[in-house]
Formats: sequence, C-alpha cells, structure tokens
Amino acid sequence: MTENERVPAERKRRRPTSSGVVLSADLIVDTARELIDTQGAQAFTVRKLGAALGADPSAVYRYFRNTEELLLALADRLIGESMVGFAPSGDWAADLRDFALRAYRSALRHPQIAAFSTVRVTGRPHEQHAVETGIGLLLQAGFDDAHAVRHYHALVDTALGHAALDAGVLRLAPAQRAADERAWQAEYGSLPAGEYPVLHRVRDHLPVMAGSAVESALDLLIAALRSAAPE
Repeated sequence: MTENERVPAERKRRRPTSSGVVLSADLIVDTARELIDTQGAQAFTVRKLGAALGADPSAVYRYFRNTEELLLALADRLIGESMVGFAPSGDWAADLRDFALRAYRSALRHPQIAAFSTVRVTGRPHEQHAVETGIGLLLQAGFDDAHAVRHYHALVDTALGHAALDAGVLRLAPAQRAADERAWQAEYGSLPAGEYPVLHRVRDHLPVMAGSAVESALDLLIAALRSAAPE
C-alpha cells in the first residue's frame, strides 16, 4: 500500500497513544514544528515524529496522506499565525507593509521551517485567506485585476525572498555569522582608497550590509506602488 492509499485524513484516531496522548492533526503539526525547529528539516522523519508523539509512525497517516501533506499543513500554519491580529487600517499602503512584514517575521521565527515554507504553495485555507487579503488591498488602491495580482506577486516574493535569505543566515553557526558581520567593517572597511575609491568613501556605512534589507526593499516597493496607484 502506498502512502496516498492510506486511510483518509478525515478519519480520526480516538484511542490514546502509548504515552496517553490522544492524537489530532493540530498536535501532529505542533510536534513536527518543534522537531524541525530543533533538528532541522533535513533531519525530520515520520519515525522521529512518531517517537516524539509516543505513537507508531503509521498513526500519522491517519491524518496526513504523506509527509508532503504534513509539511504543507505546517507551512500553512505559519501563514495563519502571521495573520493573527491583522486589521486593515484603511491606509492600503501601510496595511500592505504590515501584511508583508508579518509574513516575513512569521517565517523568521522558524528559520529551519522557512527553508521549505517560503518556496511552497500550500493551497490551504490560511494561504487562501492571505492571498485574498493582499490582493484585496491592491484592488482597494485602485489597481485593475491584472495589476493587483502582479503587484501582490512582487510584494509577497519580496517579503518571502528576504525571509528565505535571512533564515539561511540564522541557520549558520554563530561563529560564521559573526565572521560575516565583522567582514564588512574589518575587510571592506580597510580597503585602500586608491584601488577601491567607492568602498573607501562609503566605508562607515558598510556595516549595515550585515543586517536585513527587507524593510528598505518593502519601503521602496510600496513607494513605487503609491506613485503608480490610480488617482
């Protein structure tokens, strides 16, 4: 029997596991998140998940047809968390900035998960609601249907692209991150003016390169959208 032929997800296990825990889809997603946060996505297996749940690994397939479905549910959970408390203010540009930063920050809270969640389409309710909201803000700004979708695409890819990049930095060893941060001041800041006149001129500003550019990128994009919005 293949994973896709297993018992459908809607059939629930009601008996407690050997550890006395009653399984649920939410519990499985929560436990998977904890495992990936601590061990990384590459080390994640359903066998480890079963052990953490105190259940036979096959019990997971009563709720999720395969590992792919579970990981997409986990990615969708992060999108849902990013939207908690989001309340449009009526200023579509400010709301878009908040919307995008929420997606970015939700991914950064789980950098190990961001390795896959930022590049997938979940097709699930939380993502559907987020896309509905984001495109709706651009329609509110007066853009036509085609431009609203194109601009939403640019916005969300900017936020999630930076999330993937910055999550990669967070997955580096602390010594690696520290060395990269020092390089902007030590190596780049001491380059000779004769050979590197531009870098020598801006040397005092180069340490900013060690941080995230997500807010600057979003501000530039949203300023462009403000300028392009129909009167």
